[in-house]
Amino acid sequence: MNETIAKARWFRLIPVVFITYSLAYLDRANFGFGVAGGMTEDLKITAATSSLLGSLFFLGYFFFQLPGTHYAANKSAKKLIFWSLILWGAMAMATGLISDIRWLIIIRFMLGVTESAVMPSMLVLLSRWFTKKERSRANTFLILGNPVTILWMSILSGYLIDAVGWRWMFIWEGAPAIIWAFCWRVLVNDRPKDASWLSQEDKASLEEHLQKEQQGIKPVKNYTEAFKSKAVILLCLQYALWSIGVYGFVIWLPSIIKSAPQMDIVKTGWLSSLPYVFAIGGMLITSHYSDKSLNRKIFTWPFLLTGAIAFYISYLTGTSNFWLSFTLLIIAGAAMYSPYGPFFAMITDLLPSNVAAGAIALINSFGALGSFAGSYLVGYLNGSTGGFGASYIFMAGSLFLSALLTLAVVKRQ
Repeated sequence: MNETIAKARWFRLIPVVFITYSLAYLDRANFGFGVAGGMTEDLKITAATSSLLGSLFFLGYFFFQLPGTHYAANKSAKKLIFWSLILWGAMAMATGLISDIRWLIIIRFMLGVTESAVMPSMLVLLSRWFTKKERSRANTFLILGNPVTILWMSILSGYLIDAVGWRWMFIWEGAPAIIWAFCWRVLVNDRPKDASWLSQEDKASLEEHLQKEQQGIKPVKNYTEAFKSKAVILLCLQYALWSIGVYGFVIWLPSIIKSAPQMDIVKTGWLSSLPYVFAIGGMLITSHYSDKSLNRKIFTWPFLLTGAIAFYISYLTGTSNFWLSFTLLIIAGAAMYSPYGPFFAMITDLLPSNVAAGAIALINSFGALGSFAGSYLVGYLNGSTGGFGASYIFMAGSLFLSALLTLAVVKRQ
């Protein structure tokens, strides 16, 4: 493959998928700031209801993952994500307009539905454009939209709530997705053969390279056979446990920090952004060395184990030393995010293209269940115990089991 096409794909596609996933993550993660910034008091939301609202997104996300990804794989990821952008932007803006908690319940569920197939569809899209030796880095630049968004969103949301209130925060942060939908429609092609910005020779070269890679993967007849495989079953369980830690952390970190003495919403925003600074560095480093070695497992399980240990030591520290506990949360956050690129590259390395999309969707669906459990149970434990120690133990245990399952999935590639 010549150097021109290699550079063209990175400059053309990666910024677009990065921005798209950033906007998706913005509209799911700012709920924690709404809760910390006055939504609870204005809508009279109890602690139990707050936990349910934080986790309802993931139920919608779970139920519509497979059909949406199947459409993207067999029809068009481009069309699916275009309409998803418009719908989730509208749902996010509507969050700032409601005054009845029943509408909020519906909106949180539907926000999960409209975003459900976005991430697996974009992973499928990237697998059609990037080779095996590039895929971990390509996946990482997509998923970097997660920590990068939370980094600037944490700061911006703090200032917006302080200046105009939580309602306008949701409205201002929901509108960009609708505008960006039309940019996505113009800039993205489903496959290399559809791209007017590549020559016929470059299209043929890339397609030939990707087809040769498929010849080295053991054939799998259909989705049923793929879903029964040991690797897919273990990866589903692994990702569910991993997601418990990630989303328990993401949704409730602002509330954990806000509970510290003399902490206002602006300081909370700045401190909430710090774990994601280190997460970005970790993701870039692990994806680089994962592609260089093509050993995905070794760049996944040690980070999950590190996150588990950091949560456990933070539990032992308790409330006696806020800054030590916060430093450990930074380590946990960075460790949980670092292996995303290698992990999703592992799936497309193991399975042929005819079933990879379905497997990604199934694994991501179990991740959504873990996210539901993490966001709900962490909120429940925080509210019922009046502290954060129990939730730290819960997240530590989940990450530890996830690390063990990673070791059991595949031999060194």
